[in-house]
This record gives sequence, C-alpha cells and structure tokens, in this order.
Amino acid sequence: MLCRRFRRHSSTIFVFLLFLLPMYLGILYILNCGDPIIDSYIVQRDREPVEKYQTFLAVLVTTSSNNIERRDAVRETWLTYGNSSMFKRFVIGTASADPNEIARLDRENWGKGDLLLLPDVHDSYATLSLKVLHMLTWLDRHVDFKYVLKVDDDSFARLDVMEKELRQRNEEALYWGFFHGDAKVPKEGPLEDHDWVLCDRYVPYALGGGYVLSADLVHYIATNVDSLKLYRSEDVTVGAWLGPLNIKREHDVRFDTMNHSRGCSNQYLVTHKQSENEMRKKHHQLQTKGRLCETEYRKAKSYIYDWAVLPSQCCKKKSGII
Repeated sequence: MLCRRFRRHSSTIFVFLLFLLPMYLGILYILNCGDPIIDSYIVQRDREPVEKYQTFLAVLVTTSSNNIERRDAVRETWLTYGNSSMFKRFVIGTASADPNEIARLDRENWGKGDLLLLPDVHDSYATLSLKVLHMLTWLDRHVDFKYVLKVDDDSFARLDVMEKELRQRNEEALYWGFFHGDAKVPKEGPLEDHDWVLCDRYVPYALGGGYVLSADLVHYIATNVDSLKLYRSEDVTVGAWLGPLNIKREHDVRFDTMNHSRGCSNQYLVTHKQSENEMRKKHHQLQTKGRLCETEYRKAKSYIYDWAVLPSQCCKKKSGII
C-alpha cells in the first residue's frame, strides 16, 4: 500500500524536488546567511554580520526621520554618482521614534534599501556627536572600506570626483575637509558647550557639512569608543578625538562646508546648505553641461589654512579664494 501511495504522488514529489526545494533552500539561505547589503540595515538589530560589505568609499549621510523629501532629492541627484559598489546609507537615530514612525522608516527602507537605523540614539542636534560615534563604530564593524565621507543631508557632494582623487592618492591617516582652527567656544545660546575645558578655543577640526576619514582613523575611534569624550558639536568632537594623533589634516577650499554656502564653484567637492531645488539644479547642470554651476559666484570670502602659525591666527579670509 505504501508503494502504491508513493507511485500515486510521485509526480508531486518530483515537482517539489525539482522546483520548490531549491527555492525553499534559497530563501533559508537569505534569511540565515544574508546578503551583506541587506544585513547592513538588519545587523543593528542584534544580528552578527556574516561578512563585511566591500567598498572603496563609504558614504554616511546624517539625516532625521522626517526629512524624507530631502533624502529623495539626494537619492535623485548626487547619490547617483560614483560606482555601483559604493556603500551609501542615510543614518537615523530611532530611540525616540514611536511605532508608527518605525513602521514608516521600515517601509521606506524596504523600497530604497539605504537606511541605517540606530536604535540606541535619540535623533537631535544635542545627540549628533553620539550619533556619529555610533555610526562610525558600526561602519568599522560591518564594512570593509578605505575611506568614508560623512556628510549632511543638505549638502551636495561630487562622489565621482572624490573617489577618483582618493584612489590616486591612496593615503592612510587622512582627515580631509575644510578646517576651522580659531573657533571660540560658545558659552551661551543653542550651541553653548560647557563641557569643553581644554582651552579657550576648539582644536582644529573639519567642518561638519562634509569631511573624509580614512579607515584607520575610523578604526581608532571605534576601538576607543568607551574612552572618548562627547562635545556639543559633532565636527568639533571628531577634531578633538583625532587631535593628539600624527595624521594628515588636509584643508581643502573645495569643501564649501561652513554653516552657509560661500557661493558656487565648479571646483567644489561638497556644497553645504543646499535646498532640494538647488540640488536638482546642480545635478541638471552636471548632466547637461558637465559643470556644477550655471554661473560661478562668491557670497563669502574663504581662506587657506596656515598650519605654520597658532590656530588662533590660522584662518585669515581673503578675496580671490573659492
């Protein structure tokens, strides 16, 4: 009788073995072994990465939950630059997010696949230093990279140009951006910083609209995560963490990363304080004319950082510098 039943269902069993079993095993593989791209979002929920994602340049864009329109503008414009293997993530702290907000972010990530959610970080300016610490530590653990660009979601970045230059340079211990060395420590107002007691000015730091760190510096930060002091501003904090180290601090005027844009130059690598419309205009210019600006102009003076003098004398603004 058992043989008759087997013969009766043999065709069904054959179909299962031939078609459905491989599909079933494939699903199990994805769920248990995972794709490093998928895991880049999931692992923060207490899952160990199976393997590190391989990339030359990683891009971490700090954003907030509600900035969906700004993220979409970035996705449609400058985030399309660079090669397809470039690791790109929008970073959001979700410790204060309600279930509806989490569900909305999950839906967004299901469709876009480019969110990195940090469940232990409250998303606010006051916790931005902690957010950067968590995201760099996460990156060091889960991604095999050479450099990382930390950038705000209201910046426009030339990823293609930056990647090409970094590949040509191939430097370690690199801290690359637009440096500020004579910043006074605010003691009142929204940026007040009573925790800074090292001196009456901040140590030199690259402005937070966008800067590049080599992987060895990120690893240093991740290794010493429990010993690092957090300050009010994330860019100041990163500068303080790296202050004692023998590294290459490269001031580059092509990083337009002050708290207001200095204008438009076709040479700019990062332009801060851009609206969604301005991003799309720059992207259109690049696609149709091959240049960033419809017309180049300057709204503010710039400076070449003088590393031969004290930080308080470093940054004399002059005309004629982009």
